[in-house]
Amino acid sequence: MIRIKTIVAGLAATFLLSVLGLAQEIPRNEVSVQGTGFFTKDSDNNGIKQHTTDSAGLLTSYRFHFTPWLAADGSYGYTRNTLQNFTSAGAFNVQSNLHQATGALVVTAPRRIAGLRPFGLAGAGALIFDPTGKAGGFVPGAEQQTKAAFVYGGGADIDLSERFAFRVEYRGLVYKRPDFGLSALNSDATTHTAQPSAGFVIRF
Repeated sequence: MIRIKTIVAGLAATFLLSVLGLAQEIPRNEVSVQGTGFFTKDSDNNGIKQHTTDSAGLLTSYRFHFTPWLAADGSYGYTRNTLQNFTSAGAFNVQSNLHQATGALVVTAPRRIAGLRPFGLAGAGALIFDPTGKAGGFVPGAEQQTKAAFVYGGGADIDLSERFAFRVEYRGLVYKRPDFGLSALNSDATTHTAQPSAGFVIRF
């Protein structure tokens, strides 16, 4: 019995040292800055058809690696677009600044695969819709509104050096349509936004 315990303890220690050894091969911290696209699926519910204009934006992220394969990601994104609402009473456009704040767990390949370091992620966050008040894109009474969002996605890093990489990424966001506090625009619809991005990563 003592011998078995000794063997198990030895195997556990070997595994732990291997993980720690791998963890030392890559820096634990990453900061990335990426340009993004923001493409939202049309919805039709409660007699309200809704279309969001496609837009470009910015996504910044901080990622901390617990191990070579598991990390936590905190991200902020920004874009500006217009939600076009088509109701029986007419068309109503609301232009807004869109702020995105999300947290996710990331599973990363600890080794390069064909020169790439692929990863997948899943998490949650919030989308803040802030009307600009611009003429032609404003409905009286429209207010800032926050919607919870589920985020998922994946991508790959192309290492340029030990400290720098080029990242291509896709994120999907699932959330309820904003109504900006206006019952006339409340479609109670769930929509999906595709957010492809590309940019640079700094590791430290």
